[in-house]
Amino acid sequence: MWLTLEADPRAVSVCSVAQRLIQENRPCHLVWDPLTGELAQLLPIVRAGCVLGTPENIDYAPDKLPYHQPGVNREGRLCVQIGVIGSPREPFTSYQMLGLGEILAWLDSWHIPRRWPAGAPTPFRAAARPRSRARWALGGHFGASQVPDCESVGPGGIDIDQIASADTVVRELPEPALTGPAPMLLGPRTTHELQAAAPSLTAAAV
Repeated sequence: MWLTLEADPRAVSVCSVAQRLIQENRPCHLVWDPLTGELAQLLPIVRAGCVLGTPENIDYAPDKLPYHQPGVNREGRLCVQIGVIGSPREPFTSYQMLGLGEILAWLDSWHIPRRWPAGAPTPFRAAARPRSRARWALGGHFGASQVPDCESVGPGGIDIDQIASADTVVRELPEPALTGPAPMLLGPRTTHELQAAAPSLTAAAV
């Protein structure tokens, strides 16, 4: 499930976004910067993410905590949540999408089919389409705007064909500990970012 975090990838780092989500107890599985290819893995794939149904931004709002987290976060065999640093106003498929092949290889290893049962997500400000539970139950790839029981509008009008047809790149990622979420940087790091585990995604991770 793809969502945007209403942040400019040219202005914030993957690590800072991951830290904010963890601090607010609403981690997704991956945070991804499609401009640089940097990834942070916050949760193992076998643990439920917590970001669906929460605000689609990383603005600090302590008066709104804790956020309500609908049960849809825990539905299905797997409900992998990929938080993209970007905005629904500017579909992330217009970026370079560095690192997409590695994400898809990891999802493929868990037999998540590259189909979009609900079609392409609705463009920003376009009329919302019904969120079908029947299509959600089919499994595959979805935008947050297509998930039942949520009011998300992201990721906007992304080109799903680019995602479905992208070549995969296999890279081993370390599996986060099951005891609690912590960002693990999987791409190039800069000096101001967390000193996390060496870059590497196992099929058992996310």
